Amino acid sequence: MTKLSVNINKIATIRNARGGNMPNLVQVAIDCERFGAQGITVHPRPDERHIRYSDVFELKEIVTTEFNIEGYPSKSFIDLVKAVKPDQVTLVPDPPEAITSNAGWDTKKNKDFLTKVVSEFKSLRIRTSIFVDTELINIENALDTQTDRIELYTESYAKFFEKNQQNAIKPFVDAAIKANELGLGINAGHDLSLENLKYFKENIPNLLEVSIGHALICDALYFGLENVIQMYLKQLTVH
Repeated sequence: MTKLSVNINKIATIRNARGGNMPNLVQVAIDCERFGAQGITVHPRPDERHIRYSDVFELKEIVTTEFNIEGYPSKSFIDLVKAVKPDQVTLVPDPPEAITSNAGWDTKKNKDFLTKVVSEFKSLRIRTSIFVDTELINIENALDTQTDRIELYTESYAKFFEKNQQNAIKPFVDAAIKANELGLGINAGHDLSLENLKYFKENIPNLLEVSIGHALICDALYFGLENVIQMYLKQLTVH
């Protein structure tokens, strides 16, 4: 079964636009789990423009499914993760000024750095995942860092899905086969939606988890959060 982890960054963005605590981020996380989500994901950035570091500590107290913190492994991020001890940390290579994640790691170039970071987290029994594209060399070098999983960066799949589904999915199928051969767990995320999620799930062998935020929250504006979580879960139920 593929787990659905709901990224709640957009909820924090809405809250921060007006100040105060509306919508209540903690309550939304509780409700997401109550509505069926199997995990909560956050991506705190140094400028705290959406998720704040204080939010991460509050969420740790209430998340009962799986808590996934993703971000660039700066010293402040590493210190945060070590203090909170989430179930999973996802290492993303984006710089502080990036609007959203826009690339996977060059795991050959950054192998020593990533190996050191992964080792720190795994010593605390925090599952690690490295954000990568579909280049097989990056998956092979990810293995050398001793990471538990990779997270496939799915923007290109989403971008070309409507034009040609088979061409869009092929690099991801090849990447998943390689990861399976190497014994790496597979997560995925970025621009997955109600339109493209089912096809992705059907074609990626041993997909463990997807992290979805932007599209899911946009859909919730029309259909309501509870309905939308159920709609996404249905896409992950492949018969």
